[in-house]
Amino acid sequence: MQTMFSTGNRMALCSARSVYFDLAGGEICAGNLEYAADFLREQLAEAARCESDLPRRMEDLGEWMQSNVEQVGKSYRAYLADRKTGGGRRYFSSKAHALNFLQLVAPTKLVDGAWLYGLLQHWQDSRFASLIQTYLEELGEGQPSKNHVVLYRKLLASQGCELRDDLDDEIYVQGAIQLGLAHLADRFLPEIVGFNLGYEQLPLHLLITAYELKELGIDPYYFTLHVTVDNADSGHAKQAVDAVFAAMPRLGDGEEFWRRVRNGYNLNFLGARTESVIELFDLEREMIAIFARKAIFGQYAHSDYRRVAGRTVNDWLSHPAQIAEFIRAMENEGWFRRGENPQNSRFWKLIEGEKAKMFGVFSAYEQQIIYDWIAADAVRDFARPNASRVSSQSKRELLDAQNTDENNTDFDAEINALEESLASSTGRKETVATLIAAMSPACHHSSAGLKATRIFSEIWR
Repeated sequence: MQTMFSTGNRMALCSARSVYFDLAGGEICAGNLEYAADFLREQLAEAARCESDLPRRMEDLGEWMQSNVEQVGKSYRAYLADRKTGGGRRYFSSKAHALNFLQLVAPTKLVDGAWLYGLLQHWQDSRFASLIQTYLEELGEGQPSKNHVVLYRKLLASQGCELRDDLDDEIYVQGAIQLGLAHLADRFLPEIVGFNLGYEQLPLHLLITAYELKELGIDPYYFTLHVTVDNADSGHAKQAVDAVFAAMPRLGDGEEFWRRVRNGYNLNFLGARTESVIELFDLEREMIAIFARKAIFGQYAHSDYRRVAGRTVNDWLSHPAQIAEFIRAMENEGWFRRGENPQNSRFWKLIEGEKAKMFGVFSAYEQQIIYDWIAADAVRDFARPNASRVSSQSKRELLDAQNTDENNTDFDAEINALEESLASSTGRKETVATLIAAMSPACHHSSAGLKATRIFSEIWR
């Protein structure tokens, strides 16, 4: 049965989550593509009902872009002035809030640039040169230190954040749109040009996010990199405007092309966005959700001598609907000392530190949620030092992000397979096809994908 989810005032028939995971993997069947095409048509119908700030005439795009840059600049200066005079953070109430944000936007960030992938098939067509250049730069031109997906994986891993699979359908809408456009470029070319036009403009939220992440001790490089590459002088914002004019058909219906470009631009307004994801966060709800997830296994892990409010811990944990009540009972018995330094709480001493009795039960992200929940309104007074421990899965993610080149023996098989395929190619066309396959959204951040990107970049130039 298809999942129904709400976007605005309508009910969608196609599941964004299904499209996302169907297309995020390496093998994609014809049925998945047709489902993705249906999903895109549904999203475009919704986009057509959105109000847009784009000018009515394509000739006014340059002025529109410059106006946007000026507005963002003024708004950011006002934000900085407010902070300088003692104003609080606008986005993130705590580090836990920021880490929650990083996890919820991960499905979109981990397919960064994907919408342009399909244009690689037309690498010899000069009309798409600026768009292909943008895609190559999203891929870091094959350098792990610049590849956007590698960088985001590294960011998550450095903070002990796991990739979550329990997110609402709405969270996957933007990623699903990007993957759908990636694999259906021949059907949605004007929409790709329009989506790219919107996505590559420098938004205010990017500047504020980078500023506040740094303030909270989280490396903002992934976000500051986008600030520099999306500049309106020579970066992706300018390239996006140029691409509209380059792709405009010299023969045929130019008005219809522009209409579809405008509608593709509106796709940027659908699904969960930066501001809405930030507003979703509720520390209390996230605390309860974490305990509920642990209860699945924790209900069998405790001895019966440990009791809270007269009931065994196992009994409490075996009733998911009572988790909030269980937490309150623990607080009443002094396991949590709300509003004080979390280091003073009995429960915190159970979970933090290598000799803690419950060491390893909670991930670094989950510990941050618990820490900030205990600190409550005094969280700024008891800011937690950067955690030194990350989970084993996060450590693996961090190693993957740092060692994505051919010297990493874990990737020897992929590198060897790519080299063998290239060696057996019978001509330039087959060679390029092999490289393009390795540069897909599912593969480009791997060791083989990075090498393929480097080789393709040399051939393309």
